[in-house]
This record gives sequence, C-alpha cells and structure tokens, in this order.
Amino acid sequence: MTWVSITTAAWLGILTAISPCPLASNVAAISFIGRQLHSKTAILFSGLLYTTGRTLTYLALGALLSSGVLASGELSRFLQKYLNEILGPLLILLGMILLGLIGSGLSIQMAGEEIQQKASKRGALYAFPLGILFALSFCPVSAGLFFGALIPLAVSNNSSLLLPALYGIGTAIPVVFFAFLIAFSSKWLGKAFKSLNHIEFYVRTATGIIFIVAGLYYTLAHIYGISFAGL
Repeated sequence: MTWVSITTAAWLGILTAISPCPLASNVAAISFIGRQLHSKTAILFSGLLYTTGRTLTYLALGALLSSGVLASGELSRFLQKYLNEILGPLLILLGMILLGLIGSGLSIQMAGEEIQQKASKRGALYAFPLGILFALSFCPVSAGLFFGALIPLAVSNNSSLLLPALYGIGTAIPVVFFAFLIAFSSKWLGKAFKSLNHIEFYVRTATGIIFIVAGLYYTLAHIYGISFAGL
C-alpha cells in the first residue's frame, strides 16, 4: 500500500462530505438536533456522535464489501486480471457524475421524517443512529465515490479496514467543523457554508476532469492497447 492510496482514500471521504447533497444533510441534521439543546457543549457532543455514526457506518460497509470481494477467490482473481480494463470506464463514469453530467436527480433516502423528529426532541440521544441512517442515504456523488472509487481502491490494495477507515475519517472532518460553528459561532455558519459550496464546486470539477482523463488513459492503454511510452 502506498501513500497515494492512503491520501486518496481520505481525499475521497472529504470530497464526499463537502459535496452539496451530503453537506446540506449534515448541516441540517446537526442544526435540527441542536434546536432542543441549549448547551454549546451538548451541541458539539451531538455533532461528534452524529459524525461517529457516519464514520463507523462507512467503515463497516466498506470493510464488509471489500473483504467479501477479497474472500471470494474467483471474483478476486477476476478483478486482479481485469481491474485495469474495468477501471477506465469506471473512472470516466465517476468523472461524469462529479461534473453533474449524469445521475443528478437520483438519491437513496433512508433517514425518515419520524427519526428526524425524534432526533429533534431527544437531541444527542438520537444523533448517533441519525448519523448511521444519513450515511446510508446515498446521492449520486457519494455513491459513486464510495462504491465506484473507494471499494475498488480497497480491493486493489488488499485493505478492507484501513482505507475504509480513512475514508470515514475524511467524511468526518467537514462535519466536525460545521458542528463547531453551530455550537460556538452560528453567525458564521451561513458564510462558511456558502464559501465551502464555492470551493466544493471547483474541487469537484477538477477531480471530475482528472477522473475522466485518467479513465481515458486506462481505456486506451488497457482496452485498446495504445502505448504512451513515447510521449
């Protein structure tokens, strides 16, 4: 396993957390819980519990999927043989999702209104399970980054725990930041949210372009056998 793989896993997590759909749901969830909490420490604590629920969910799901693939001898051998061929079209698809060219209207919502209402009434008590449910509410960008990028990365590096854990930690960083703002400096929340949305657009666009370029390279090199050695 290289530092590139380690950094990539954490970066995928950060990119997931600052994408519009997950970021909006994270801020809304923490704000929703914080309505019934009058203590700044309690709001921050509920934010940390919510973040822990999300992080552990990504870790468990990533470990389960990657270890399942690695444990399957035939599937593992198939991926080892054809991963480079699969990676090209997959990266192009992920790049198109990040650029908003496809899948912008799709989402999987598992955090129901009843759970959200209970969370608003009981505060920190429901923050942890709410984090689990929101982690399972995939939108196109988060689903593409998790299933299409992290899982293949974990399988190719034979890492069913470390890389999913780093992804989960990456998703936690922006959420903890906003939990701190909600608890101690809510007047800056709107400005920070707006600024991060602008940053996210350029970061997501750049990452999408990089994914498409890398996908074209893998497709041309490993599917069509075009050599770039002389370039």
